[in-house]
Amino acid sequence: MTTMTFRRTAEVTAPAGGRTGTVARTEGQWQPLRHLAPNWFAVVMGTGIIANAASTLPLQFPGLRAAATVVWALASLLLVVLAGAWILHWRRYPDEARGHGLHPIMMQFYGALPMALLTVGAGTLMLGKDVIGLTAAVTIDWVLWSAGTVFGLMTAASIPYRMITRHDFEPDSAFGGWLMPVVPPMVSAALGALLVPYAPAGQLRLTMFVACLAMFGLSLIASLVTITLIWSRLLHHGLPPFGMVATVWLVLGPLGQSVTAAGSLANVASGVVDERTAAGLDVFAVLYGVPTWGFAMLWLALAVSVTIHARKSMPFNLTWWGFTFPVGCCVTGSTALYGHTGADLFAVIAVSLYAVLVAAWAVVAAKTVHGVVRGNLLRPVK
Repeated sequence: MTTMTFRRTAEVTAPAGGRTGTVARTEGQWQPLRHLAPNWFAVVMGTGIIANAASTLPLQFPGLRAAATVVWALASLLLVVLAGAWILHWRRYPDEARGHGLHPIMMQFYGALPMALLTVGAGTLMLGKDVIGLTAAVTIDWVLWSAGTVFGLMTAASIPYRMITRHDFEPDSAFGGWLMPVVPPMVSAALGALLVPYAPAGQLRLTMFVACLAMFGLSLIASLVTITLIWSRLLHHGLPPFGMVATVWLVLGPLGQSVTAAGSLANVASGVVDERTAAGLDVFAVLYGVPTWGFAMLWLALAVSVTIHARKSMPFNLTWWGFTFPVGCCVTGSTALYGHTGADLFAVIAVSLYAVLVAAWAVVAAKTVHGVVRGNLLRPVK
């Protein structure tokens, strides 16, 4: 112990030009990476959904697609930068990196990485093809969708397993973040539908389609169980700590994304499955989608009310990105229902929520940049 204390003192007092000073200075350069947690990939999710939702928005106006393409490029750049930084984080600080996977709260956000991959991949196919060409866009989307799907299935199985075997949770422990590990397969189902037409015809295309349906069910049931726990926690124990109030919005993610998935899979069912099944899926997209959308609107009203109630006590942190991606899922879900029903209600709601999404993104992005500059967002997990 005495030796360690002496060495630390020597590092502080050593001349800047000496070897120890160089080591200390080098270590200081790496410090911002020490506490880089997986929740940072929510930045990519929240940015990417701005572009993806715009590409299918019922109201298209001049300049929207060009602006969405720029946002897709920004999300892609953020993904590359964060992925590189996270790899360096694991190499430089393996103990801290493993600690995130053991932390009862932070481990939930491992689901952000696969959803970031899936979001950027879909944006590449929907928007990036105008820049890099269809062939390259399809290839990149296949790679990112495959990686995101594998990683997402891993989080959906491994994080609940760790919760069951390594932690003891109190009745008031449930929070919106518990959805993060189990939602990625739903995102894979919704965005995998875009790739179904590009899969080889026959059994491979059918397998892709059935796999997306299976992931839809996997994530839906796990999400409904978790949402029930979150609802019970709110009713019996009140609001979560003020720093986690924004996670209430995360419930909108699986609700909106499941409506999107049901609609997207119905859109590509023809030619993959028999006509009777395809027609049934088209009906299911409406019979499932509209009631689920209704509950999503109820939860949206609840989330808005809770946020207004707690707004003066909510410190900014990365959970605020929960104001973006889940709302974006409601936008795409509303757009899907508009396509299947023709009801203008869904078009109006989609456009209105998209305006809310853009405003929320602008606020959260600005606060994130400010937090990075000040160093507030790169601190140890408590």
